[in-house]
Amino acid sequence: MAATARRGQFVVIGGGAAGLAAAYELAGNGCTPIILEKTNSLGGLARTESYKGYLFDIGGHRFAAHCKAVEAAWRALLGDSLLHRQALSSIYYKGRLIHCPVEAGSAVRCLGLTESSRICLSWACAKLWPSLPEETIENYIANRFGRRQFDTLFKPYIEKVWGIPCSELQADWAAPRMDGLSLAATALNLFRRSAERSEPPADCFCYPRFGPGMMWQAMQRYVEDRGGAVRTGSEIVSIRRRGNHLDGVVVRHNGRQETVEGDGYLSSMPLADFVSRLTPPPSASVLSAAQRLRHRDFLTVCLIVRRSRLFPENWIYVPDPHLRVGRIQNFKNWSPDLVPDPDSTSLGLEYFCGEGDALWTMADADLIELGTTELDRSGLASRGEVADGCVYRVPKAYPIHDADYRASRSLVRDFVMGLANVQMIGRNGLHQYDSLDHAMLTGMLAVRNLLHGEDTDLWSVMGATR
Repeated sequence: MAATARRGQFVVIGGGAAGLAAAYELAGNGCTPIILEKTNSLGGLARTESYKGYLFDIGGHRFAAHCKAVEAAWRALLGDSLLHRQALSSIYYKGRLIHCPVEAGSAVRCLGLTESSRICLSWACAKLWPSLPEETIENYIANRFGRRQFDTLFKPYIEKVWGIPCSELQADWAAPRMDGLSLAATALNLFRRSAERSEPPADCFCYPRFGPGMMWQAMQRYVEDRGGAVRTGSEIVSIRRRGNHLDGVVVRHNGRQETVEGDGYLSSMPLADFVSRLTPPPSASVLSAAQRLRHRDFLTVCLIVRRSRLFPENWIYVPDPHLRVGRIQNFKNWSPDLVPDPDSTSLGLEYFCGEGDALWTMADADLIELGTTELDRSGLASRGEVADGCVYRVPKAYPIHDADYRASRSLVRDFVMGLANVQMIGRNGLHQYDSLDHAMLTGMLAVRNLLHGEDTDLWSVMGATR
């Protein structure tokens, strides 16, 4: 475990949710954090972009109250500007929408009574004869929802998102999200009248009035008001170490290089990138393991539609293999303040890809055309209603939990855990697909490890409620 650092200047690598939360905690403890962010905006995947007055949430991020410490920070920073929302989502299937959680009416309309019955029978079989071992996402979900629903609704979407077969994708990233879920209530609901259904508790969350960027701006002000610094456009060139201590970060900013030093370091940059920039480098085995850690990249085609209201959902999942889009966000339903013109609506069509592949390198105009065409084919809006659009790309958006990641990450983890004055934080720093609030919690707990000598295992924070 890392040794305790003295209170002074701390270098935070990465200005995403985890890095900002760490800087917030440092500033609140009388320290001076310096945030080094490669891009020109804060928030990482949870940033808010602006185009012609329209605000776009890159990814659609719920501020759900799983972590008490994180929730307290949200409320202290934004107060009444945190809107309360109920999550409304659907699955687009064969031109129709199945409400989530699955409801009798929409399921039977979309699937038909025969297919709905088969899904329920498949679920019953999964309860009697589960697929073991339950290591992959395929077996994990099929055991809870039945093989037929998995093949129909889950598998096409998951493989679209991750780009690898479900039989290779490990179940550990999904378990915290699906604990307590099963098809038991849903299966019964399919054959009950609406008034008799056992309704699940409302899935409520908070959302900043002007998008997640509002939160990061508030954190930036908090840090800077207490003497800290936030430096965007700062690319990490190398990370110097002397034995098991870091003693400086070489940064390129506006074409010039400089070294930033601190008493302690917190990093949310991709774990493989962190290791590859160490000088002197670690062993060849550690470098090789780091190179085997893979990511899924992501882009959003943002469309402005000339219609005041399209559909009530916050987002729609699209497992349909005939459409390349994976998910559609309706930003006006997250907050009407994201849309300046009440007679229009803004959508985010999310495409999952690999950096450098045909989709990633497609020209923005062609991506907007693709999004417009697929929106028209879906029937959610017509081509003639699309007034404008823009594109935002996010490299290394999602750490992939493939069959090899545990062994590779374990080797890298053992090495970085031996560095006395650094803490890895966040989704990419830990190479762990976690939620927004858990990523922020790792930043806060990392500060406590450095300042107060606490011994929290940040690699196991997912699912915590501290």
